[in-house]
Amino acid sequence: MIAIVDYGVGNLRSVERALVSVGAEPVITADLEELDRADGLVLPGVGAFAPAVGKLSEHGLGRHVADLARRGKPVLGVCLGYQLLFDESTEGGRHEGLGLLRGRVVQVDGSPHLPVIGWSRVKQTAHSPLWEGIADESYFYFVHSYAPQGSESAIACAAHSPAAAAARGNVMGTQFHPEKSSADGLRVYRNFVGLCG
Repeated sequence: MIAIVDYGVGNLRSVERALVSVGAEPVITADLEELDRADGLVLPGVGAFAPAVGKLSEHGLGRHVADLARRGKPVLGVCLGYQLLFDESTEGGRHEGLGLLRGRVVQVDGSPHLPVIGWSRVKQTAHSPLWEGIADESYFYFVHSYAPQGSESAIACAAHSPAAAAARGNVMGTQFHPEKSSADGLRVYRNFVGLCG
C-alpha cells in the first residue's frame, strides 16, 4: 500500500489515478497509523510553501513523515511536495522545510514568465532507480515559480530547474509532475512503487 499524504493542499486524485494505473494500491490519508503501515509515501503538492508547511505542522504530520523517512521508509515528493523535503524555502520569507534533502528553494531565475508552465527536457545527471527504463533528456511537465537552487542530491536538471529531481537514499522527489507527464511520468511512479516492495 502506498500512502498519499493528505495535508490539505495537493493534486491528490491525479496522483492516486497515476498510482492505480501502475498497479499500486494507493490510499489518501493523514492518519499517522496508516502512514506507519504503508510501504511508501508520496508527498504531493500544489500551491505555496508557507501554507503547506503550516498544514504539515498540524497534528505533527510533517514531523511524522520525516521520522518515517529517517527510519528508511521510501518517500517521493512531487512539485511542492518535493520542495518541502528541502531545508528551507525563500517563498514569502524564509520557511523551514522537512530537512530530508539538503538545499534551498528559491524563485526561478531567468524565465520571462512565472510560473514556468509546460514541457521541459530533463537531463539525468546521476544514476537513480527512478530513471529505470526512461531515456535521458525525456520531456516532463512542469508548473512552478520556485525550485531548489541546486543540491548535492540532484539526479537531474532542466531549464529553470537545476535540481529537477533529487534522491538521497530512500528520499527522492521531482520538481515536475509525473502524473501529468505521459508514459515516462507513469514510469517514474512505477519505479518508485518498485522500491517500496
